[in-house]
Amino acid sequence: MIVIQHQPKRVEVNVYAEFTLADYKEFEAMVNYKVKFEGPVDLLFDLREMADFTLDVAWEDIVFARSHADDFKRIAVLTDSQWVAWSAWLSQIFVRAEMQVFADEAEARSWLDAG
Repeated sequence: MIVIQHQPKRVEVNVYAEFTLADYKEFEAMVNYKVKFEGPVDLLFDLREMADFTLDVAWEDIVFARSHADDFKRIAVLTDSQWVAWSAWLSQIFVRAEMQVFADEAEARSWLDAG
């Protein structure tokens, strides 16, 4: 399950329990809308409560990142998991955004606000 919030030039996503393809499609729709009307956006992805993700989400993430390489300015990933941090860095191959992984939400928000 995901909760998406947005404000000017930013999309914030909180993932709870299992991250499914339907959740990812909801995220994609929001990003597509924001980019269409606002240009490149910042992204705050809070994965601290994510229990798991499906294989089709991993594939969709690669496809989406490749087709939206220039649509993000900064991406902050909140996680306590080394595995999630590693996969976030791997995704950076496909996007031209600055990306940072954080354990502290205040630090992540501060970094995004500074950009």
